[in-house]
Amino acid sequence: MQLASQSGEPDKRQPSPTISAALIDSLYEAPGTVLTGIVFSAFAATLTALKTGQTLIWGFVPLLILAGAVRAFDLHRYQARKSDVTAEQAAHWQRRYQVGALIQAAAIGLWCSTTLLSSDDAVAHMICVSVTTGIVAGGAGRAYGRQTIFRLQALLIFGPTVVALGLRGTPYYIAMSVISAAFLLAVVQLSANLHRIFVRAVVAREREAALASQFDTALNNMPHGLCMFRADGQLAVMNHRFGEMVDLSGDLAQSGAGAADIIAACVNSASISAESGKLILSEIADARMKEIVTNDPDLARGRTLSWTLQPMADGGTVVLLEDITERKNAEARISHLARYDELTALPNRVSFRDEIERLLAISQNAERLSALLFVDLDQFKQVNDTLGHPCGDQLLCAVANRLREMLRPEDFVARFGGDEFVVFQQNIHSPEDAAALARRIVERLSERYRIDNHLVEIGASVGIALTSPEGISADTLLKNADMALYRAKADGRGTYCFFRDEMAATVEARRILELDLRKALANEEFELFYQPLVNLKSGKITTCEALLRWNHPVRGTVSPVDIIPVAEDMGLIVDLGRWILRRACMECMKWPDGVSVAVNFSPQQFHQRDVLSEIRYALEVSGLPAHRLEIEITESSLLRNTQLTHDILSQLHALGVRISLDDFGTGYSSLSYLHNFPMQKVKIDRSFLEGIDTDRPLTLLRGVARLSADLGMSVVVEGIETNEQLALISADGTVSEGQGYLFSRPIPAVRVRQLLNASHGRRMPDDQITLVSSRSIA
Repeated sequence: MQLASQSGEPDKRQPSPTISAALIDSLYEAPGTVLTGIVFSAFAATLTALKTGQTLIWGFVPLLILAGAVRAFDLHRYQARKSDVTAEQAAHWQRRYQVGALIQAAAIGLWCSTTLLSSDDAVAHMICVSVTTGIVAGGAGRAYGRQTIFRLQALLIFGPTVVALGLRGTPYYIAMSVISAAFLLAVVQLSANLHRIFVRAVVAREREAALASQFDTALNNMPHGLCMFRADGQLAVMNHRFGEMVDLSGDLAQSGAGAADIIAACVNSASISAESGKLILSEIADARMKEIVTNDPDLARGRTLSWTLQPMADGGTVVLLEDITERKNAEARISHLARYDELTALPNRVSFRDEIERLLAISQNAERLSALLFVDLDQFKQVNDTLGHPCGDQLLCAVANRLREMLRPEDFVARFGGDEFVVFQQNIHSPEDAAALARRIVERLSERYRIDNHLVEIGASVGIALTSPEGISADTLLKNADMALYRAKADGRGTYCFFRDEMAATVEARRILELDLRKALANEEFELFYQPLVNLKSGKITTCEALLRWNHPVRGTVSPVDIIPVAEDMGLIVDLGRWILRRACMECMKWPDGVSVAVNFSPQQFHQRDVLSEIRYALEVSGLPAHRLEIEITESSLLRNTQLTHDILSQLHALGVRISLDDFGTGYSSLSYLHNFPMQKVKIDRSFLEGIDTDRPLTLLRGVARLSADLGMSVVVEGIETNEQLALISADGTVSEGQGYLFSRPIPAVRVRQLLNASHGRRMPDDQITLVSSRSIA
């Protein structure tokens, strides 16, 4: 709040209560001068009365004494109570002062003018004029706080004197009247100047007090502790936060202690150690900017404090104290998360690599071997999909605990992500030591787990890479173990395999195959072959299954068995499946109306988000009726998200697309699939034909076929290669269609058209069905 103008003039607005109280207090702040004026005025009046002998002048003596006594009494009362005077009471005291001062001023003015006019005694005139002049001058230095009071007071005292001097009529008295008038104006101006100076001082004091209060509030509410030492090392400022953080008493901050005293108190309160205290004192003495981090000697409290020392330009040091315990703990947590797996608390990939790089450097010239074992869990994905991710997480933690239990203190285990773990085995005597550990890992991890009242069984495959006397890098060791793991999984899982040099060539060939496959998809280097499905009653071809072929410029014709797994691993199966679907639908439009096309869908392709849109688009672009398209899915497609799978199959069925369950008889082969999902066809796997000439396999095949037929589905048997197999299969009439080399191998699109024309051109007798095969193979 601004209380005075920049020029120092009083603000025209109402002053603050603090300023008003200070101005009123200034009226009473010099009681000695007031009492002196009272005494001298009464004494001077007595002298003039004695000198002139006039009764009228004697009348002013008791009046001046009475007015002076009242004012003296008020001054005494105010001085006794001034410390308790409120703003409202100060206004009352101002009125009392004003009344008393004006009465006394009027009495003095009347006494002086009466003396000048009623007598010709020059001595009496000199006494009254000099005393009156002195009282007015004294009032200018005392009553400047309230200009209105002083101006009235000066006018009442000196105004009658000026008039009386002028009325004397003589030149000397007139001159004295003019001089007195000028003096009156000068005294009033002087009082005004004193008032401005006083207001400025009061405003400045109030502003300084407000600023000091704000600074004190800010200082004591800042989150950091602050301590300021002068150049001589003595304490200048300390906020409350500093004392709280280091458990200092409030008396220490008020005692003018030095830096050594403050730091010694910090050591005594166990906030810092003695060594840290010495370091802080030496840095304060050197007046250098520095940050010192100290740990609390009290381990139970476990604080970490940051001391920032900042030298000042004119000497001395500012010390900022911050509690960085939470920040340090957060940094430690972040560092731990960056290097450790949050789920299992094992080191992660980054931490593991750095650690084995360090261990390999230490054992560079050691004679003993070290081994790196890459562990991958078998069937973990099925557990995750069927029981859910929480159970999968618990399973990973259980696996991590079993691995810890099997290792020596000097061995090192980490989780690489997903279901992959890595073990580094140090100081082994021979490869057999690594093989023994790998066997224990496979056996131990294959034992049953109890997860949320579920009994879970998984397996493990292990790839092993050994260090060499010539030295090997961590990345190379990891790559070699990964290649060995790939071979162990290819060999049937649940086993271990050592890295061999020829594996690198295999991996390189796989890498080249991936590059070629990506290029082939971009350039549409693939071709579709078709294998017929023959109606066993009519002998006609009802459906042709589209099968992918790749005519590689170097490898020759590449089988889907080699293409599909690689495409799935690369994430290309969706794009490749989209191409197969559209090409097969367009080719089917060139066949007789009664022939459909069957397209295999991988689980990845079937569960893509826009699978329905892709099928609709392929039908729309090709013009193929929906009932002539048959989608073949495997059992693994039904395991994932069964509700979503059911919805997709239901929508395809509503669209008119036929659904076929392929390779039935492998995997779990749950009969619930036939009941719960809208299937129109079941393709019984070729494995059912093994030993079909005996009673048991034949009974099993006929039972599955009869059950499927009773549920309203057509039944196809795959892999028929002999007339004997065909006769046994078709004997009871439950199998409606057959597929296999007996009828035709997969053939190109041009030849399948010829085959279809031959099949639908005439009715083939049952004993002539094999003619289809002879024509197609020729």
